[in-house]
Formats: sequence, structure tokens, C-alpha cells
Amino acid sequence: MFLELITVFVAGFAGAGMTMLLNKTSGGRLPKWVIPVGAGAAMILATISLEYSWYDRTRAALPDGTKVLSTDAGGAAWRPWTYMVPMVDRFWSVDPGSMLTNQDNPERHIARVVRHGRWAKPEARVVAVDCAQQVWAEGQGDAPSWQEDSDVFPIVATVCAEG
Repeated sequence: MFLELITVFVAGFAGAGMTMLLNKTSGGRLPKWVIPVGAGAAMILATISLEYSWYDRTRAALPDGTKVLSTDAGGAAWRPWTYMVPMVDRFWSVDPGSMLTNQDNPERHIARVVRHGRWAKPEARVVAVDCAQQVWAEGQGDAPSWQEDSDVFPIVATVCAEG
């Protein structure tokens, strides 16, 4: 987050510098307000670029073999451009390397599922998957609440394919 703030400030200085250079080459014909507008426009464009590239950068930083289960893309009123081109601001992933298989029942696995959110710490959860029944449950315990796979959150299909 700190590096993104630095990036936006550098973009602002670059935008102001380019506008000043443009003013210099035009012989000083541009009004004075163009320089802060150029800086602001560069900062907004840098912020938009960082927002849209967050998902790809975060996914690239995950361990090898990590599978993305689902993504959540949408728009927000404070980012009106996201209504036209939605951006991914949250996704779920599972690392097959963290998977454990029940030795007594090889059709059951335990996997660590991580929720990644823009401007949020990754949140890990442990899920149990029963490949024979095609169901999954969050956490562990005597009587877990088993759920079926969905098109939006295909954890059973992903874990069973890896397991």
C-alpha cells in the first residue's frame, strides 16, 4: 500500500513535469491551472491502473500451483468507471500444497482456502472436502455443516481434481 502511494505521488510529479514541458514548448501559452490539472490527471490514471492490475499482481505472487476458486468483480459509486469495466476486488484461492488427505478415508481432504481482498489482509479458512459425496464444510468438528459445490465457488471440484 505504501509503495502504491509513492507511485501515485511520482505519477503526479511526472504529470506536472510533462505539463510544464508542454507549456514551455508552446511558448507559455497555456494557462497556469493546466499544471495542477496535469498532475491530478496523472495521479488518477496511476490509481486506476494500480486498481485494475491488483488482481493480476496478487495472483502472480501466490505460490505455484495455487488455484483461484472464484472472483468478485463489480462497480462502486466512488469509482464510476468500474460500472463500465468491472474490476476484480476480491477472490478466493486454494493451495493444493496445503492439502491433507485422510489416511483412513482417502476421499476426504482438508484444504486451506484464502480470501484475498483489495485493501484487506488475506483471510485463511480451513475446509473439509468429501469427494465421494461431493460436499464441503468449513472448519472441523463432530457435526460439520456440509454444503454442495456451486458454479460460483467450485471448491469440491478443485480440491478433488488436485487430491
